[in-house]
Amino acid sequence: MTDISRAEPLAQTPPARRDRIPLGILLMIGTTVVFTVMSAVSKWLTETYPVGEVLFIRAAVSFVICAIVFLPRHGLAVYRTKKLGQHSSRGAMQACSQACILTAFSLMPMADVVAIAFSAPMFATLLAAMFLRERVGPARWIALLVGFAGVLIVANPGAGLFQIGALFALGNAVLYASITVAVRGMTATESTETLIMYQVTILTVLLSPLLLLGFVMPTWIGMGALVASGFLNVLAQYLWTRALHMAPASAVTPFYYLSLVWSMLAGFLVWGDVPTLALLGGSAIVVGSGLFLLWRETGKI
Repeated sequence: MTDISRAEPLAQTPPARRDRIPLGILLMIGTTVVFTVMSAVSKWLTETYPVGEVLFIRAAVSFVICAIVFLPRHGLAVYRTKKLGQHSSRGAMQACSQACILTAFSLMPMADVVAIAFSAPMFATLLAAMFLRERVGPARWIALLVGFAGVLIVANPGAGLFQIGALFALGNAVLYASITVAVRGMTATESTETLIMYQVTILTVLLSPLLLLGFVMPTWIGMGALVASGFLNVLAQYLWTRALHMAPASAVTPFYYLSLVWSMLAGFLVWGDVPTLALLGGSAIVVGSGLFLLWRETGKI
């Protein structure tokens, strides 16, 4: 058992750093590739295994990996916090968010789900105005409304089963935006290691009851894919964090939209999903609105 008294303490303040924008951009592009592969693997798994089983095993694998990385270095001190309630509520929202997006993947083409997920920053802006009293000027409101119109084009209301999948994808976007707003206040006192360890721990606990709803004994290939999805989940989170550490968000965030390109490509190569005009047009509107909001925030893209 790790000796807490001898464990390396968590950094209270981040060290000074020098921006390395080209490396940050490469890391963000790497994030989009890993995220797309993870999404494709998860979507493929839901064709054979229950959604709850895929969610739990992915979370459990992520927990084991993070424990192996963080506990030998920090010990149980990584769990030291005065915001247990906030960690718990964030974990609950994250569990619901992951359940929504994986369900959407099982019902819709992958690129459509990713396109709707890109509305999360717009919902985050709206929620920040409502709960954090952040000022949202006319330009932001226009961008939010235009972006949501793009989401409706992709979601194609009134298309039966497609509409149900779109609702789950939209639910994921709203929940993810809520998580983003909730975490803003936590980063001032909570280290990255503490945030991640509570996230994977709470997710593993909350998602475990889903196994009661259905379990299929994985084949060797299936187990390999389940473990890979957990590893890719951690890797995507790490690359995303490092990208933001290496360069300003305004420099690397626009490259995250490459996820949509990779998702369209993966959907076509693996499942034969041909992008529709609604997907292409709606995606362009969503991405354009997001980039406009980024420009308004930073003055540059």
